[in-house]
Amino acid sequence: MAKNSQQPGENGADDQLDDRLESLQRELKSRRKDERGTGRRNTDATGFSQAMRLSTDFVAAILVGAGLGWAIDRFFGTTPWAMILFLLLGFCAGVLNVMRSAGLVAENRALRPGSNADTKDRNEDN
Repeated sequence: MAKNSQQPGENGADDQLDDRLESLQRELKSRRKDERGTGRRNTDATGFSQAMRLSTDFVAAILVGAGLGWAIDRFFGTTPWAMILFLLLGFCAGVLNVMRSAGLVAENRALRPGSNADTKDRNEDN
C-alpha cells in the first residue's frame, strides 16, 4: 500500500491557496474590465477635446480676420472690400492652423535662416 505523502494540515493549506488564487483571478478580471472602460472614456474625451480645440482655432481665425477687415473698413471707409479680403485671409489662416494642429502639415523650418534643416541640406549637397 502506498503511503500518502501529504501531511494532515497540508490539504487545508492547498484549499486555502486555491481559494486565494481564484479570488485573485476574479479581482484581476474585474479591474481589467474597469481599466478598459476607463480607457475608452479617456480616448473619447481626448478626441472631443482635440475637436473642440481645432474648431475653436478655425472659428477664431475667421473672426479675427473679419474683425480686422471691419476695423480697416471703418477707418479708411473702404466698405466692404477690406472685410471681404481679411475674411478670406482669416479663413485661409484657420484652415492652415487646423491642418498644423492635426499634424497634416509640418512647419516649414527649411525656410528659416540658420535652421538645422537648412544647414543639413547644404551639408548633404557637398
